Amino acid sequence: MSWTKPSCHEFPDAGSEDASEELTEMVCLESDLQDGQMMEVEVGNHSVLLTHSEGKYNAIGHQCTHYGAPLSKGVITGNTVRCPWHGACFNIQTGDLEEYPGIDSLPCHKVKIQNSKVYVSINKKTLRQEKRLKRMGARVPEVNHTVLLLGGGATSLICAEILRQENFGGRIIMATRDKLLPHDKTRLSKVMNVESDSILLREMEFFHQYNIEVWLRKAAQSVDTDKRTVTFDDGSVQTYDQLLVSTGCRAKPLDLPGMELDNVKMLETPEDARKIHAACLGSNVVLVGTSFVGMEIASYLIGKASSITIIGSSELPYQNTLGPEIGRATMMMLSQKNVRFYMNNKVTEIRGVGGKVKEVVLKSSEVIPTDVLIVGIGVKPNSEFLQSSKILMDSKNFIIVDKYMRTNVTGVFCGGDVATFPLAMAKNQLVNIGHWQMAQAHGRIAALNMLGKPTELKSVPFYWTVLLGKTIRYTGYGEGYTDIVIKGKLEDRKFLALYIKDDEVTAAASLNFDPAVSAVAQRLVAGRAITKEEAESDDLSWLQLSSSQHSFTHLLNTPSV
Repeated sequence: MSWTKPSCHEFPDAGSEDASEELTEMVCLESDLQDGQMMEVEVGNHSVLLTHSEGKYNAIGHQCTHYGAPLSKGVITGNTVRCPWHGACFNIQTGDLEEYPGIDSLPCHKVKIQNSKVYVSINKKTLRQEKRLKRMGARVPEVNHTVLLLGGGATSLICAEILRQENFGGRIIMATRDKLLPHDKTRLSKVMNVESDSILLREMEFFHQYNIEVWLRKAAQSVDTDKRTVTFDDGSVQTYDQLLVSTGCRAKPLDLPGMELDNVKMLETPEDARKIHAACLGSNVVLVGTSFVGMEIASYLIGKASSITIIGSSELPYQNTLGPEIGRATMMMLSQKNVRFYMNNKVTEIRGVGGKVKEVVLKSSEVIPTDVLIVGIGVKPNSEFLQSSKILMDSKNFIIVDKYMRTNVTGVFCGGDVATFPLAMAKNQLVNIGHWQMAQAHGRIAALNMLGKPTELKSVPFYWTVLLGKTIRYTGYGEGYTDIVIKGKLEDRKFLALYIKDDEVTAAASLNFDPAVSAVAQRLVAGRAITKEEAESDDLSWLQLSSSQHSFTHLLNTPSV
């Protein structure tokens, strides 16, 4: 008999438990799981992911710590399993989180092999534990070193957590103009009547426990990098030893009179989302912009608003990101729900009566009555407070960083939506990608490099958008693609799109085709090129879907998640 003990040192009481503290069950035969495969098993009615990779069996929690996706439906590569839904990665030996958007790690369990049978043991004390916080260090009063984090989003939160996990004992201050603790902003355009407390990433007790100071409603006004000070809108001044700028972006308004009218809305905060939800019930709504956020808002309002009209500046939604084929399919999806589109158009006038918006005039001369006007035409970086500083910005006022998230000023780092950074998979082309998972990755890289642990940003972008309850997943960087290969049928709403540039796949998007996008992400991360020939082949074995999906036909008959 041989035991494989969980490697994660954070596992409660690991090494001290005896048989009375454990629940052990035979879960399968050795022959049931080939090398490179994984499966869901149950121990005491508790779901566990059993993996067999590189000759070793391991057991960790089965549900992704992000939104609870079943990891057995994901992709296993070496010692890593990637979530099929949103791309989070976990180490199968330790349960440790290796790629976002999850923020917690998974519990791990002991495995033993006896008489060709596989047994898994779970510590009874943690039987219902579905996620695990990595061990965090604490503030050490003698350490006179202050890290100041400007911004209260995903980048700052992850930076603070990694600093403590790496036993940084200095002072950590997170200062944000937000009224709310770090929260899941991806939910705002998908569930607009959301309660603020339900989307918090961490409770205030967490910040207190690990001595992370959070200053809410406090916006930076200026930075003096010579004196290493930040001046805030209340007149206070804070010194720092190292600075992270992750102040994000804000919604861009229409450059027209009338933006100040009642019921002209833009989405930035949970409060904005709730106001949009309330204002649109039973109302005629005009939405300007066919971005991911704009299309999600339109989808959410179906069945709630009396009518929905979308004004887009391009011929099709997502034309520059997902391409015309998917743009046309998504436009059809919403049109079938009576959403009206005015494309290749723009609003030239906002008209109001009695201080409220009444109608909009389009470039095409159409006049559209509206009770609510929602503007979603892009974002502007929150970087004005740096204009007089020595921190280098590009022509659009995004902050330029290197692959270590360092700005041109020593001790000053930047990440998140406000940053322009070199993307490894795009030959270090400078890009601005305003997506949740990349913002989190930026926080981790910034923290490690603050601590003198040189670490390059190598994450591959992964994001998702929800329309009519269906999720389109995307990975990679497809800008400048010259060809697109589509598996499945767009009209059936079950497809995988592979974007080709220089005879290689640079990005993928899918609908009802899991876990294909996660498999593509793993190839892109590994730097193993996917050729155009592979993409065009009917043989999808290169996707390495052996753990849960085995054939193109099977994928086409897999129900949506």
